[in-house]
Amino acid sequence: MNPIITCVVPCYNSAAYLEKCVQSLVAVGDRVEIILVNDGSTDATPQLIDKFVAEYSNVQAVHKENGGHGSGVNKGIELAKGLFFKVVDSDDWINSNAMIELLNLLESHLQANSLADLYITNFTYDKPCDNATYLMQYDKHFPINQFFGWKDVKKFKSSDALMLHCLLFKTEILRKSNTVLPEHSFYVDNIYSYKPLPYVHTLYYYNINLYHYYIGREDQSVNIRQIVARYEQQIKIMKIMLDLYSFEEIMQQDKGLSQYMLHNLAVLMMMTLMFTTGSKKDIKVRKLALKDLWNYLHSKDKKLYRYLRWRSYCTLVCHFPWKLQRFMLFKGYKYYTTKLKCS
Repeated sequence: MNPIITCVVPCYNSAAYLEKCVQSLVAVGDRVEIILVNDGSTDATPQLIDKFVAEYSNVQAVHKENGGHGSGVNKGIELAKGLFFKVVDSDDWINSNAMIELLNLLESHLQANSLADLYITNFTYDKPCDNATYLMQYDKHFPINQFFGWKDVKKFKSSDALMLHCLLFKTEILRKSNTVLPEHSFYVDNIYSYKPLPYVHTLYYYNINLYHYYIGREDQSVNIRQIVARYEQQIKIMKIMLDLYSFEEIMQQDKGLSQYMLHNLAVLMMMTLMFTTGSKKDIKVRKLALKDLWNYLHSKDKKLYRYLRWRSYCTLVCHFPWKLQRFMLFKGYKYYTTKLKCS
């Protein structure tokens, strides 16, 4: 019998924290297939992965040349035997009891021959260095603990969005949508969380706290210094996102989905503006890069350009002088990150 869920864990130099991640997954039993993808690590990660394979029958290893986080996810989608698919980053972990509850729910839906294409759960931002947590819930956007369609989705506001950590797709949806992530790139989770959505027809929001998203490492992609330094990576991903669906294709979707897709693009464009304006160095180069992005969108899809430039959140800042843009965007980012509540 095939597993219910395949969890892929892309690993690069993860020896210091991989054990916690894997232990949280193996604790739920063999209804979960665990694929550990060693992405060309140079520390003890390969040996640690092989140890887990020897100890647990539902763990398998993939050792490959370095290709980045997206490459590890791609390999997982290729190999997955599970009915559903979940990405678990190697420095994060799962609430094992919540995962067991989710598996029981999926089994009951499977027996009733009534499965959603996408299950959504809550996740927790964990910031141990500040002894702080923040729970990301979706109860104000979705019906709770029931099947629903995009027409039942309430409008997303502010920076709220569906992130990789909350998503459990049917594996066949990822394959049908040809969700293949770029290699050697950061921020590819934005594509993963967006591209399959038009292929999703039935959703289920299970109001349970499943995933723990660790924040605090200096080399993490969401670290503010890394964000500013990697602005070219974000622009690259933003262009890919803009290429996926035209404004006309988005507007052909059910209203709840089209509203969300436009909202998601606007939030990511705001992030791209912040990435690019965030440094006082290389200002001329950064200005040109941002101008090129807007010109690229204008030449490709004028309707989407007009929406993002004149009718979305971006309108609030993109027409201000550079220094004022940087000030406003960083104030917004700091507000967002300080939402973390002390535990």
